[in-house]
Order: sequence, then structure tokens, then C-alpha cells
Amino acid sequence: MQTQFIRLLRPSLAVALAFAVAACGSAPTSIATTAPPASAAAATPTASPSAPPSPSASPSPSPSPDPAAVDWPVYHLDAQRTGNSPGFPAFSGTLAKAWAAKLDGAVYAEPLVVVGKIIAATEGDSVYSLDPAAGTVLWQRKLGTPVPLSTLPCGNINPLGITSTPAYDAATQTLFTVAEVKGPAHTLFALDPATGAIRWSRNVDMPGHPARNQQQRSALAVGNGYVYIGFGGLAGDCAQYSGEVVGVPTSGQGGTIVYNVPVKREGAVWSTGGPVLDASGNLYVSTGNGSSTSTYDGSDSVVELSPQLKLLSRFAPASWASDNARDLDLGSLSPVLLPGGYVFIAGKRGTGYVLRQGALGGIGKQISSAGVCAAFGGAAQDGGTIFVPCTSQLRMVVVGSDGSLHPGWTSSAAGGPPVVGGGVVWSAASDRLFALDPKTGATRASIAVGSLPHFASPTLWNRLVLVGTMAGVSAFRA
Repeated sequence: MQTQFIRLLRPSLAVALAFAVAACGSAPTSIATTAPPASAAAATPTASPSAPPSPSASPSPSPSPDPAAVDWPVYHLDAQRTGNSPGFPAFSGTLAKAWAAKLDGAVYAEPLVVVGKIIAATEGDSVYSLDPAAGTVLWQRKLGTPVPLSTLPCGNINPLGITSTPAYDAATQTLFTVAEVKGPAHTLFALDPATGAIRWSRNVDMPGHPARNQQQRSALAVGNGYVYIGFGGLAGDCAQYSGEVVGVPTSGQGGTIVYNVPVKREGAVWSTGGPVLDASGNLYVSTGNGSSTSTYDGSDSVVELSPQLKLLSRFAPASWASDNARDLDLGSLSPVLLPGGYVFIAGKRGTGYVLRQGALGGIGKQISSAGVCAAFGGAAQDGGTIFVPCTSQLRMVVVGSDGSLHPGWTSSAAGGPPVVGGGVVWSAASDRLFALDPKTGATRASIAVGSLPHFASPTLWNRLVLVGTMAGVSAFRA
């Protein structure tokens, strides 16, 4: 599963990335916290604002928020995970550091913007609200004690706290996040985005799925009155685990629903983009390699699920058995929904496939396919144009109105999960933030960011580009 990512990189880059992944963020300076119990049934504490951390650089003034600035409430902006912000102001041509907030752990989750405030979640099991003007802390909510890597059967994040991107639900005005807390246990927390107060919490570890063997890495999705949560295994594919999608009512009332990938072992739902929702509320998820190489078991697939997580259709490459045997799972990238009712997917094998929404086709029945790249994370799109994050590059592909697949330019500079806005493509890689020309892939500007976690994806808001780092969140004026 995730281990293949490092093996596919150039040797020098692989060593550097492996070192960065193993590191954990340093502790913040002078942050007062309010810590509830670490158990899944944590009591709701009274919220108390936290003292701001000392920025790592003197913040330069940011412009006042544009009334037209659009919040970024979920991974890649919307339920379809387009990563496309058409209202983001045109890129000025230069990048400047606005501020850097040092938090209590690495920020693997994409930063969000909710009601004009930045939300950041850390591997220290904290959620922060930051002032976008200077990065100062408005509140911090400590949700528990993160799990030391030494207590887990394998993995590459130490400690393991909040890894997935949270999600904000406008209907209930609630921020949702899943924290792995010492025990271990995976707990869904419903927070007040204005204060960080815990409204309710629920354990989301399903029977037969030991918490110490599972990792919750894919971004949360909100729709149909549910929070949807994908689960996979730890880096190294050790121990007995199997992929699943769990649904919890956004009200906190009612039963939990679940789709279990029908594997004997593996079949992770782990790509950082998480479940993707179409206009009807159906979910599209990709699954990792399974243990079977003889009987198809729903692994190495794209799966369409109903709002109640019932199987509707699925697709697997004709090479699924070989992919399973070689850890070349399709589940390393989240599906991309396109105009015309198409779905794009590409996994570790490097082949891109175009499928049909609502009828994914079964085994080996794609509409078209072509060599693209070994893809990881969440792509961005602009109509039929897709910007695909690869192991050490970014690739542009175009899906025609007939479903044909046409690979385009490649940038060897960028490579992290991209977003689009202001007339450029934004991607963080090799400890830098890049602004690329969407037509040619040429680098228009870049700036040092600091040490990056796996699959870091930028956020666009009010001329700021926000990036989660191994130390916290950094903001750059575009």
C-alpha cells in the first residue's frame, strides 16, 4: 500500500521523503490547552481560547478578507473534490511568505477555512482555529493523547493522531474530525467551529476491525446527513486489517452504517482525497490491493456506493490479480468525477482509466485507458482537464467528450496533490510550493515551505495559499 510510494521515488528523493515522514512536529511554545479525557466517550469541556504561539517568522500584513472569498470546508473545496477555486484572485506572479504557525504536531490534513477562519488538525491530536491575518491561535482543542508508533505493528507516522482532513457541515454548522487516541481507538468528534467546544463524540472502530491495525487517513466527506469515514491499514500492510467506509449521522443520533470491502485481508480505503460524492449523493471510493490473486474480492477497484453505503457498481482493471500480487493498488488515488458522466482513476501501476458514472463496468471494462503515472492522493480538475499527482511529478491529462483519454504535459518540479485557482495550478513538493502554468506545466513561481508530510495539498483563500507542514501551517501571499 503506502510503502510502494517511497519505493517508486528516485533514490535520493526517497531517502529525503522517508526521513521527513518519520519526523514529528515539535511542541508549540506557550499554548494553553483544554484537554478532555482521551477515551472515546470524552466529556464536553468548556472551551477556552488559547494563547497564540510565537510565529517562526515575523508575519507580514495580509489584506482584509474579500467579502467574496469562498470558504474551503472540506478536502479540495467541495464534495466532488475538484480542488478548483474559480473565485481565487488572479495570481500576481510572485509569492511571499505571510506567516508560519508552529503547532503541536505535523499537519498531514489539508488546512480548511470555515467562516473565514483557518482550521488545522495535527498528529498531536489537536484541532486549531487560526486567524488568517497573522496565523495566531484563536482556539485549540486537545482531543486526546496520540498513539506512539512503538505501540503499533507498523507504520510511518509518529505519533499517530489526526491524519485525515476534517470536514465542515454547513447544515448543522459542525466541524467533524477523527482522532486516533491512546488505547488505541478512533473517535469521531463533532466540534463547534467558533469555539472548539466538543458537541458530541463517538467511537468509530467497527467489530472485527482492531483499532491498532487500522489507519484513518482518507479525508472525511459530508453528505446525505452523514459523515463518511474511510479506513485502511498502516504503512507496511502489516497485521490483519480490511478496508471499510463508515457512516455516522451528522446529528450524532442514530446507528452507524458501514461498507466492508469483501476481502479476507487488506483492500484499504486510504487515499488522502477520501470518498467523492456525485450530484445524487452516491459515493465513489477506490480500494487498495487485496490478498487474493485468484478470486476477485472487491479490492484494487473503484466502488460506487449508495448514501446508505450499499454497493451499486464497481470496476477493477483486468490486471487486478497481478496488481494485488505486486502491491500496485488502484486505491492510491481518489476517483475524479468529470463532466459528461465520466470517472477517472489511476493507481500505482501508472495506467489511467476512464469509467462511466452509475455503471462502472466490472472487471476490465473501462471506456478508455492510457499510461499516465503512478498516482497518489487527490487530483484537481478544470472541466475535462485533470491534474494528477504522481510519485515525483505532476501530470496533466484530458478526457474528451467521447471518454477518450489524452495525456498531456508533465512537470518534474511539482508532484503533490494539486489545486487550481487564480489561473495557475498549485502543488507542494520537495519542501517547496509551486505555481504552474495550467496549459504548459511551466513553473511560474516557487517558494520554500519547510519540511512537508506525505501528500500535502494546498488550500486557497483570499490571496493566501495555505500549506500544512511537519511543524504546523504556513501561509503565502499570491
